[in-house]
Amino acid sequence: MPAHVPAVTLPGGRMPEVGFGTWRLRGDQARLAVREALAVGYRHIDTATMYGNEGEIGQALADSGVDRSDVFLTTKVRPSDVGRERVVLRRSLRALGTDYLNLWLVHWPPPRRADRHQLWNELLAIKAEGYVRDVGVSNFSLPEIDELTRSTGQAPAVNQIDWGPVRYDANVLAGHAERGIAVEGYSGLKNTRLGDPVLAKIAAAHGVTAAQVVLRWHLEHDVTVIPKSANPDRIAANFDLFGFRLTAEEVSRIDNLAASRPRGSRWGG
Repeated sequence: MPAHVPAVTLPGGRMPEVGFGTWRLRGDQARLAVREALAVGYRHIDTATMYGNEGEIGQALADSGVDRSDVFLTTKVRPSDVGRERVVLRRSLRALGTDYLNLWLVHWPPPRRADRHQLWNELLAIKAEGYVRDVGVSNFSLPEIDELTRSTGQAPAVNQIDWGPVRYDANVLAGHAERGIAVEGYSGLKNTRLGDPVLAKIAAAHGVTAAQVVLRWHLEHDVTVIPKSANPDRIAANFDLFGFRLTAEEVSRIDNLAASRPRGSRWGG
Protein backbone atom coordinates (compact mmCIF):
# COMPACT_ATOMS: atom_id res chain seq x y z
CA MET A 1 0.00 0.00 0.00
CA PRO A 2 1.40 3.46 -0.87
CA ALA A 3 2.71 5.01 2.34
CA HIS A 4 0.70 8.23 1.94
CA VAL A 5 -2.69 6.48 1.85
CA PRO A 6 -4.32 6.36 5.28
CA ALA A 7 -5.64 3.02 6.48
CA VAL A 8 -8.06 1.82 9.12
CA THR A 9 -6.98 -1.05 11.34
CA LEU A 10 -9.36 -4.02 11.26
CA PRO A 11 -9.02 -7.18 13.37
CA GLY A 12 -7.41 -9.03 10.46
CA GLY A 13 -5.38 -6.29 8.77
CA ARG A 14 -5.31 -2.72 7.51
CA MET A 15 -7.84 -1.40 5.00
CA PRO A 16 -6.72 1.50 2.77
CA GLU A 17 -9.22 4.35 3.19
CA VAL A 18 -9.28 5.03 -0.55
CA GLY A 19 -10.44 2.12 -2.66
CA PHE A 20 -11.65 1.55 -6.20
CA GLY A 21 -15.31 0.71 -6.65
CA THR A 22 -16.43 -1.48 -9.56
CA TRP A 23 -20.24 -1.48 -9.50
CA ARG A 24 -21.65 -1.54 -13.06
CA LEU A 25 -18.21 -2.06 -14.60
CA ARG A 26 -18.34 -5.18 -16.74
CA GLY A 27 -16.19 -7.05 -19.26
CA ASP A 28 -13.19 -5.30 -20.78
CA GLN A 29 -14.27 -2.01 -19.25
CA ALA A 30 -13.94 -3.52 -15.76
CA ARG A 31 -10.61 -5.18 -16.53
CA LEU A 32 -9.07 -2.03 -18.02
CA ALA A 33 -10.42 0.25 -15.28
CA VAL A 34 -9.05 -1.93 -12.49
CA ARG A 35 -5.71 -2.27 -14.24
CA GLU A 36 -5.57 1.54 -14.57
CA ALA A 37 -6.50 1.99 -10.91
CA LEU A 38 -3.72 -0.34 -9.81
CA ALA A 39 -1.25 1.52 -12.04
CA VAL A 40 -2.29 4.83 -10.45
CA GLY A 41 -1.71 3.45 -6.96
CA TYR A 42 -5.00 2.11 -5.64
CA ARG A 43 -4.41 -0.92 -3.44
CA HIS A 44 -8.01 -1.52 -2.37
CA ILE A 45 -10.45 -3.02 -4.87
CA ASP A 46 -14.15 -3.47 -4.07
CA THR A 47 -16.47 -5.83 -5.93
CA ALA A 48 -19.40 -8.18 -5.26
CA THR A 49 -20.80 -11.45 -6.52
CA MET A 50 -23.78 -9.47 -7.81
CA TYR A 51 -21.58 -7.23 -9.98
CA GLY A 52 -20.63 -10.08 -12.30
CA ASN A 53 -17.07 -8.80 -12.77
CA GLU A 54 -14.91 -10.84 -10.37
CA GLY A 55 -13.26 -12.68 -13.27
CA GLU A 56 -12.23 -9.45 -15.00
CA ILE A 57 -10.91 -8.07 -11.73
CA GLY A 58 -8.91 -11.23 -11.18
CA GLN A 59 -7.40 -10.89 -14.64
CA ALA A 60 -6.54 -7.23 -14.03
CA LEU A 61 -4.83 -8.15 -10.77
CA ALA A 62 -2.84 -10.89 -12.50
CA ASP A 63 -1.85 -8.58 -15.36
CA SER A 64 -0.89 -5.67 -13.11
CA GLY A 65 2.28 -7.15 -11.68
CA VAL A 66 1.21 -5.91 -8.23
CA ASP A 67 1.80 -8.50 -5.52
CA ARG A 68 -1.42 -9.98 -4.16
CA SER A 69 -0.29 -9.28 -0.59
CA ASP A 70 -0.23 -5.56 -1.41
CA VAL A 71 -3.90 -5.43 -2.49
CA PHE A 72 -6.87 -5.25 -0.13
CA LEU A 73 -9.60 -7.20 -1.89
CA THR A 74 -13.29 -7.03 -0.95
CA THR A 75 -16.24 -8.91 -2.36
CA LYS A 76 -19.79 -9.49 -1.12
CA VAL A 77 -22.21 -12.38 -0.74
CA ARG A 78 -25.88 -11.98 -1.61
CA PRO A 79 -28.55 -12.67 1.03
CA SER A 80 -30.15 -15.09 -1.45
CA ASP A 81 -27.01 -17.24 -1.15
CA VAL A 82 -27.72 -18.20 2.46
CA GLY A 83 -26.91 -21.89 2.78
CA ARG A 84 -24.56 -21.72 -0.23
CA GLU A 85 -21.87 -19.51 1.27
CA ARG A 86 -18.98 -21.90 0.72
CA VAL A 87 -19.91 -22.59 -2.89
CA VAL A 88 -20.15 -18.85 -3.56
CA LEU A 89 -16.85 -18.19 -1.81
CA ARG A 90 -15.04 -20.86 -3.84
CA ARG A 91 -16.35 -19.31 -7.05
CA SER A 92 -15.30 -15.83 -5.97
CA LEU A 93 -11.81 -16.96 -5.00
CA ARG A 94 -11.37 -18.82 -8.28
CA ALA A 95 -12.58 -15.86 -10.34
CA LEU A 96 -10.42 -13.39 -8.44
CA GLY A 97 -7.37 -15.64 -8.71
CA THR A 98 -6.65 -15.68 -4.99
CA ASP A 99 -6.86 -18.08 -2.07
CA TYR A 100 -8.16 -15.55 0.44
CA LEU A 101 -10.20 -12.37 0.74
CA ASN A 102 -9.25 -9.39 2.84
CA LEU A 103 -12.90 -8.56 3.46
CA TRP A 104 -16.15 -10.40 2.78
CA LEU A 105 -19.41 -8.52 3.27
CA VAL A 106 -23.06 -9.50 3.51
CA HIS A 107 -24.31 -7.30 0.66
CA TRP A 108 -27.60 -6.31 2.33
CA PRO A 109 -29.67 -7.71 5.21
CA PRO A 110 -31.72 -10.84 4.51
CA PRO A 111 -35.38 -10.13 5.33
CA ARG A 112 -35.66 -13.05 7.76
CA ARG A 113 -33.86 -12.84 11.08
CA ALA A 114 -33.01 -16.55 10.98
CA ASP A 115 -31.31 -16.08 7.61
CA ARG A 116 -29.37 -13.08 8.90
CA HIS A 117 -28.07 -15.14 11.79
CA GLN A 118 -27.27 -18.20 9.64
CA LEU A 119 -25.40 -16.13 7.06
CA TRP A 120 -23.41 -14.24 9.68
CA ASN A 121 -22.50 -17.40 11.59
CA GLU A 122 -21.28 -19.04 8.39
CA LEU A 123 -19.12 -16.02 7.50
CA LEU A 124 -17.57 -16.13 10.97
CA ALA A 125 -16.86 -19.87 10.58
CA ILE A 126 -15.22 -19.35 7.19
CA LYS A 127 -13.13 -16.50 8.60
CA ALA A 128 -11.95 -18.80 11.40
CA GLU A 129 -10.76 -21.25 8.74
CA GLY A 130 -8.52 -18.58 7.19
CA TYR A 131 -10.21 -18.00 3.85
CA VAL A 132 -11.19 -14.46 4.82
CA ARG A 133 -9.20 -11.99 6.92
CA ASP A 134 -12.21 -9.91 8.00
CA VAL A 135 -15.98 -10.11 7.63
CA GLY A 136 -18.54 -7.34 7.68
CA VAL A 137 -21.85 -6.13 6.35
CA SER A 138 -23.26 -3.63 3.89
CA ASN A 139 -26.49 -1.62 4.06
CA PHE A 140 -27.18 -2.67 7.67
CA SER A 141 -28.66 -0.33 10.26
CA LEU A 142 -27.16 -0.13 13.75
CA PRO A 143 -30.08 -2.11 15.27
CA GLU A 144 -29.53 -4.83 12.67
CA ILE A 145 -25.82 -4.88 13.52
CA ASP A 146 -26.60 -5.08 17.23
CA GLU A 147 -28.87 -8.06 16.57
CA LEU A 148 -26.03 -9.90 14.79
CA THR A 149 -23.57 -9.05 17.54
CA ARG A 150 -25.92 -10.28 20.27
CA SER A 151 -26.44 -13.56 18.42
CA THR A 152 -22.73 -14.37 18.07
CA GLY A 153 -20.74 -12.04 20.32
CA GLN A 154 -18.85 -10.78 17.27
CA ALA A 155 -19.53 -7.46 15.58
CA PRO A 156 -18.85 -6.83 11.88
CA ALA A 157 -15.48 -5.24 11.17
CA VAL A 158 -17.00 -2.93 8.54
CA ASN A 159 -20.38 -1.57 7.48
CA GLN A 160 -20.42 -0.32 3.89
CA ILE A 161 -23.25 2.17 3.44
CA ASP A 162 -24.63 4.76 1.05
CA TRP A 163 -22.84 7.92 2.21
CA GLY A 164 -21.98 11.45 1.18
CA PRO A 165 -22.45 15.06 2.31
CA VAL A 166 -26.25 15.05 2.00
CA ARG A 167 -26.40 11.82 4.04
CA TYR A 168 -24.08 13.05 6.78
CA ASP A 169 -25.28 12.14 10.27
CA ALA A 170 -22.89 12.54 13.20
CA ASN A 171 -24.92 10.05 15.23
CA VAL A 172 -24.39 7.35 12.61
CA LEU A 173 -20.62 7.83 12.68
CA ALA A 174 -20.59 7.95 16.48
CA GLY A 175 -22.73 4.81 16.72
CA HIS A 176 -20.34 2.84 14.53
CA ALA A 177 -17.31 4.19 16.41
CA GLU A 178 -18.82 3.16 19.75
CA ARG A 179 -19.18 -0.37 18.40
CA GLY A 180 -15.68 -0.46 16.93
CA ILE A 181 -17.03 -0.79 13.38
CA ALA A 182 -15.34 0.96 10.45
CA VAL A 183 -17.63 2.90 8.11
CA GLU A 184 -17.10 2.57 4.37
CA GLY A 185 -19.10 4.87 2.11
CA TYR A 186 -20.31 4.21 -1.43
CA SER A 187 -21.97 6.52 -4.00
CA GLY A 188 -20.42 9.58 -2.39
CA LEU A 189 -20.14 11.37 -5.73
CA LYS A 190 -23.27 9.95 -7.32
CA ASN A 191 -25.52 11.42 -4.63
CA THR A 192 -23.79 14.80 -4.41
CA ARG A 193 -24.61 17.97 -6.33
CA LEU A 194 -21.03 18.77 -7.33
CA GLY A 195 -22.04 22.23 -8.56
CA ASP A 196 -23.10 23.27 -5.06
CA PRO A 197 -21.60 26.72 -4.26
CA VAL A 198 -20.22 25.45 -0.94
CA LEU A 199 -18.20 22.75 -2.67
CA ALA A 200 -17.19 25.05 -5.52
CA LYS A 201 -15.78 27.65 -3.13
CA ILE A 202 -13.83 25.12 -1.11
CA ALA A 203 -12.51 23.48 -4.27
CA ALA A 204 -11.32 26.85 -5.63
CA ALA A 205 -9.54 27.60 -2.36
CA HIS A 206 -7.49 24.41 -2.67
CA GLY A 207 -7.09 24.34 -6.44
CA VAL A 208 -8.89 21.00 -6.74
CA THR A 209 -12.23 19.76 -8.08
CA ALA A 210 -15.49 19.55 -6.16
CA ALA A 211 -15.33 15.76 -6.51
CA GLN A 212 -11.91 15.72 -4.83
CA VAL A 213 -13.30 17.88 -2.02
CA VAL A 214 -16.13 15.40 -1.41
CA LEU A 215 -13.75 12.43 -1.37
CA ARG A 216 -11.35 14.27 0.94
CA TRP A 217 -14.29 15.09 3.23
CA HIS A 218 -14.85 11.35 3.68
CA LEU A 219 -11.25 10.94 4.82
CA GLU A 220 -11.51 13.84 7.26
CA HIS A 221 -14.29 11.84 8.94
CA ASP A 222 -12.28 8.58 8.78
CA VAL A 223 -14.82 7.12 6.36
CA THR A 224 -13.31 4.81 3.75
CA VAL A 225 -14.33 5.85 0.24
CA ILE A 226 -14.52 3.75 -2.94
CA PRO A 227 -15.11 5.99 -5.99
CA LYS A 228 -15.77 4.30 -9.31
CA SER A 229 -14.94 5.46 -12.82
CA ALA A 230 -13.97 3.99 -16.18
CA ASN A 231 -12.30 7.25 -17.24
CA PRO A 232 -8.50 7.15 -16.69
CA ASP A 233 -8.31 10.88 -15.87
CA ARG A 234 -11.05 10.59 -13.27
CA ILE A 235 -9.55 7.40 -11.85
CA ALA A 236 -6.33 9.32 -11.26
CA ALA A 237 -8.05 12.45 -9.93
CA ASN A 238 -10.13 10.44 -7.46
CA PHE A 239 -6.93 9.05 -5.98
CA ASP A 240 -5.17 12.44 -5.86
CA LEU A 241 -6.46 13.41 -2.42
CA PHE A 242 -3.32 13.72 -0.36
CA GLY A 243 -1.89 17.09 -1.39
CA PHE A 244 -4.48 19.07 0.58
CA ARG A 245 -6.48 18.95 3.80
CA LEU A 246 -9.82 20.49 4.63
CA THR A 247 -10.03 22.83 7.59
CA ALA A 248 -12.45 22.08 10.42
CA GLU A 249 -14.59 24.99 9.23
CA GLU A 250 -14.70 23.61 5.69
CA VAL A 251 -15.64 20.15 6.96
CA SER A 252 -18.45 21.69 9.00
CA ARG A 253 -19.79 23.58 5.98
CA ILE A 254 -19.90 20.36 3.98
CA ASP A 255 -21.55 18.54 6.90
CA ASN A 256 -24.28 21.19 6.85
CA LEU A 257 -25.26 20.21 3.29
CA ALA A 258 -27.20 17.42 4.98
CA ALA A 259 -29.55 19.95 6.57
CA SER A 260 -31.76 19.90 3.47
CA ARG A 261 -32.42 16.14 3.56
CA PRO A 262 -35.32 14.53 5.47
CA ARG A 263 -34.65 13.89 9.14
CA GLY A 264 -33.54 10.45 10.23
CA SER A 265 -31.17 7.94 8.71
CA ARG A 266 -31.51 4.36 7.52
CA TRP A 267 -28.18 3.58 9.18
CA GLY A 268 -28.87 4.99 12.64
CA GLY A 269 -30.49 3.63 15.75
